[in-house]
Amino acid sequence: MPTDSKYKAGDSLPSLWKEFLSELESMLPEPLDLHCIGGFVICYFYGLPRPTGDIDYYSAVPANLNLIEMAGEGSALAKKYKIQLHHVAVTNLPEDYATRLTEMLPKMFKNLRLFAPDPYDFILSKLERNSAKDRDDADYIFKTKKLSSQILRERYERELRPYLSKEKWHDDTLELWIEIFEKTN
Repeated sequence: MPTDSKYKAGDSLPSLWKEFLSELESMLPEPLDLHCIGGFVICYFYGLPRPTGDIDYYSAVPANLNLIEMAGEGSALAKKYKIQLHHVAVTNLPEDYATRLTEMLPKMFKNLRLFAPDPYDFILSKLERNSAKDRDDADYIFKTKKLSSQILRERYERELRPYLSKEKWHDDTLELWIEIFEKTN
């Protein structure tokens, strides 16, 4: 799993990742925006040094490109770089997440733009799965970005909870996470 454990958010992208994305860009017939989530975002945007070997994305604009064929699992590009694109079809993001996206690598590429969710949206996107890694990632972002529990709850209540089927389960999970986030180390 390619990663550079010395990488810090704001550094230029490690060369292997840049080469992968440059080659992907050269294959694109038109400009592409990817709404990214997952390990690539937390490592290369938020600065948590942990391994990842893919770029998870929730949405691609335009949506009509066959990105998995170009750079997904089993593609020539993925085999060459040991990095792949992975479309995450099922995730819960707050209703207005797209209005808060930030471009991860501005001006690095001409026709490829990668966007990251703001820290609150990133945390809420992990709530459904609730794995130990998701909790650790969320805790890292909450603490390093000095987030507010109140803002997190308000965004959850206003933009995510109305669209969930297991409201009580999600409510309890969010409160457990906030309790973990607010513990001092």
